[in-house]
Formats: sequence, structure tokens, C-alpha cells
Amino acid sequence: MAHRNLILEELLNTGRLTADQADAIHEEHLEQEKPIHEVAVGQGYIEEETYLETVARVMGVDQTDLAMLAIDDNVKQAVPASIARLYRTAPVQVDHASAVFAVADLPSPAVTDDIAFVLSRHVNYVVAPQADIDAAILRLYGEESASENDLLSALEANLEEVGTDMIDLADLEHAASATPVIQFVNLVLYQAVKDRASDIHFEPFEHEFKIRCRVDGALFEMAPPPKRLALPVISRIKVIAGLDIAESRLPQDGRIQLQVAGHTIDFRVSTLPTQFGESVVLRVLDRSNVQLDIGNIGFPDDIRTSFIEDIQKPNGIVIVTGPTGSGKTTTLYAGLQHINRTETKILTAEDPVEYDVDGIIQLPIRENIGLTFASALRSFLRQDPDVIMVGEIRDQETAQIAIQASLTGHLVFSTLHTNDAPGAVTRLIDMDVEPYLIASTLEAVMGQRLVRAICPDCKTPFRPNNAMRELLELDRSQIGEQPFYHGAGCDACHQTGYSGRRAIFEYMQISDPLRAAIIDRKPTVALRQKAVELGMRTLREDGLRLILDGCSTVEEIVQYT
Repeated sequence: MAHRNLILEELLNTGRLTADQADAIHEEHLEQEKPIHEVAVGQGYIEEETYLETVARVMGVDQTDLAMLAIDDNVKQAVPASIARLYRTAPVQVDHASAVFAVADLPSPAVTDDIAFVLSRHVNYVVAPQADIDAAILRLYGEESASENDLLSALEANLEEVGTDMIDLADLEHAASATPVIQFVNLVLYQAVKDRASDIHFEPFEHEFKIRCRVDGALFEMAPPPKRLALPVISRIKVIAGLDIAESRLPQDGRIQLQVAGHTIDFRVSTLPTQFGESVVLRVLDRSNVQLDIGNIGFPDDIRTSFIEDIQKPNGIVIVTGPTGSGKTTTLYAGLQHINRTETKILTAEDPVEYDVDGIIQLPIRENIGLTFASALRSFLRQDPDVIMVGEIRDQETAQIAIQASLTGHLVFSTLHTNDAPGAVTRLIDMDVEPYLIASTLEAVMGQRLVRAICPDCKTPFRPNNAMRELLELDRSQIGEQPFYHGAGCDACHQTGYSGRRAIFEYMQISDPLRAAIIDRKPTVALRQKAVELGMRTLREDGLRLILDGCSTVEEIVQYT
């Protein structure tokens, strides 16, 4: 295996690591998107002192004891907190021409270029332990909550650099590359990733410019920047996403890949022209937070067993259904990862590709050049696959080819946007797919939702009242004296009472009685009744599991089921 990281090569060449250890570190670094330093030291392959000595030798710089180093006040003034936190590096010395930063690992050339560009200074380094660097950042800049307001204050003082009456392209490009704008965009992206946001919304209105983040499915607003920053900030995002900043009349799509606090983060960028400027939404894809493993999805034991049984069949169709943002793609990828073997050829068609997985051939759909799900599926069948995943069945043509693939000996995974598992059958029939074809190829439908989990730091028990029990169709004998829980609200969860999300499921395995009902064109209600008779738990019933386990609240389960 080739090791592109110079530190890993040096540790290998000096005998500090064996070839197997270096391979293992390199592999985990790529798979988990973790820094080499974090893997090598954290997993116990090497002592931190030895690692830091090697970094200093390869870079040709000194090691330093940050705890004993007095850092001048002018350093804090010259280097914004957003830079230090974004790259997890502490500034230790700054003059008019250069700046010195402490690092625990070999910085990439891109990071050095970014810092040099923002500071307009030559960048040098010293080496120190990461814990000391994090402590120095905290000493210098204080708690993170203050950093955004501090930067907004600085932006107000620098607004003359980024005027709003920009008409020609040169003015627009100049504004997008102004230092305060770069710092502000960096901070927003860093803060969103830190808060585990799934989406970041930049929204210009007539008299204000809003920035909102979606965390655990709910939107909350960040401190609003001045309205006149809307155009330069949105232009900056378009620049780093490789979009045409001169085109503001048509929607555009792009992608940004950044190193944020040591992790590689992908941002899917979508622009939309509106009455008062372009609205931009960034979908945050933090691969370090994604555990594509069936054991981490949160399946109840019986559903996990049934799902594994169905995805190991040689042919058939397995569908995951639910609204946008309900975790369908993650569930399908966990299934693909489970059956991802050398002897299995797996092809996926997605719009866009959300996770990069070794051993799986992935195709991004590009409808603007005629590469649709249907045309991709046709090509797939000539590539000798065993398993096919099509991101979504959107029309009759895609549904027909998926069924044809199943009938010719392929296992097909896909998603549908329906409210529940039985509704998937009705949706396929609405696409003019013959019921006998659905009955003969469909193996299982998984309906799922993501509900917010109670914050562990402010989790509080309470006794459910009669109205709440009636809402959940429970009587007192079913819950006895067991308490329910809710989050009281604290700083850790932004006073929401929730932190993170859990999935709830309903799993409809297509048995012979259900196949007969499908062929008879039974409505969704009848299919649901039959599936429940055959043992399917509904989303509401699976939600009760989370309530009784103290993982989620009555309000969340009722809202999503």
C-alpha cells in the first residue's frame, strides 16, 4: 500500500512502525476521515512524544512547550478565532510579515495557503501536543459562543471593504475575497459542523440577511450578519463551490470539500434566485459522523434480523421509504456495506452520491445531460452486477427497469417518498406497474422516520397524564409506574431539550398473504391491516419503544407518526 503521508513514511523508514501497522493506520485514516496523528497515537501504535519528534524533524521546525510560552496580545488581534478553531492550530507569534502557528501534525499545503491568504503573511510552524494547542486556543479566545459575535463586530468595522453596490464581476470577486468575508464564512461553516448541523441556509430578505442551521431536524437561527453582507458572503460560497458568480438568475449546484477541525467535510451547495438575492443551502456531509454499519442504525433486534435476511437474497427488491431527511440513504448504505464482499459486484446510481464507499461503484445522476436513473439502470444491467442501488424510483420507466433487473437475478435496493411501508405498494401501482410484477419481485419495504432524542444532560422524568396516555392509545396497566422523560433544556442542547436523533421503523416483509393482497389491488389501508395481522409493528408502535426506553418524547413520536 502506498503511503502519501510523509510522517507515516518516516515512521516506517525509521522502524518506529511495521509495514502492517502503517497500512492499518493509513486505512483507518482514509475510512474514518481521521487525521493520521489521531489514529496513530489514539490507537496506541506509537507514543505521542515520538510522533511529535518525527513531525518536527520532517518539517524542519522546533518543538515548543505552549504551557510555558507567553503569547503577546497582538497575536489575538491579528489572528481571528475562526482561523485557529477551523484548523485546530494555535498562533504563537505574529509580526508584520509572518505568523507562527503550533501544530500537532503535518499541515496540508492548502491549509498553509488559506491561512497565509487570510492573514496576508508568510506562515511558519512549531510543533506541540494537540491537547496543549486546544488549551492555548481556549486561553487566547475564550469560549466559542463569543467568537461569532466578536467577528460580527469586526465585520461592522470592515464593511467599507465589502460595499453592496457591486455591479461588475471584478467588484464582486474582490468583495468575495475580502478578508472579513472569508473569516465569516469559515466561522459559519465551522460552527455548523461543530453543532452537528445537517444543512446551512443563507437567506437574503428585503431588510435582513438570515443564516439558519438545521440541527436534529429543527432549524435555529445564528446571529444575523448585516444585510449588506449578503451578496459578498453568498459570492464567497459560490467561489469556493466552483460556481459561476456572475450568474445569479439561474439555480446552480456545486460541492465544497473542506478540512474542518481535522476532518474532511463535504458540503453540497444549491443556489436559488429569489426576489431579494440568491438563497443558498449547504447540505453538510460529515463522513466522520457516519457509521455505515447495520449495528449502528438503531434497528430493534427482530427488524435487524429480518433486514439482514432479505438483503442477502440473490434477487428481489428492497425499498426504504419515508420523507426527505429520514435517513433512507444511510439505511440502504448500511445494508450495502453489510453485503459488500469481493465476490459481490455492487453498482449505485444516486442524485448525488452522498457517501464514498470502497468496493462499490457509484454513479452520480446528471439529468441535464440525459443521464437519468432509468438510463443508468439500463447501463448497469450490461455491467454484470449482483446488487444494484437506485437512489429513488421516480417514474414508471425506472420502476419497470428495476423490476426487470430483479426478475433477471439481481438484488435491487431503492427508496420511495411515501408516508409508510404499505404506501410504497400503492405508489408503484400508481406508476402503472402491474401488481403481479410487484408481488413477484418485492421482498420487503422499510418505513422509517428520524425523531429527536432527549438531551442526556437535562433529561427529566415525569408521570404521563390521562390525555397523554389516550393520545398514545395506552392504558395504565401497559406502563405501570414507569416514568416518561423530557429534556428541560440546557446550554448543551441550545435550550431545546434534544440532542441527536434516533430512528423508528416499520418493516413489512412481503409474505404470500400480502402478495395475494397486492395482486388483488387492495388499498393501502387493507395492506396495512394485513401486515399488522402478520406481525408488522407500525411506526407509532415502534415510537412507543423509544418513549418507554426514555430515549425520546411523546411530542416527537406523535408529530412524526
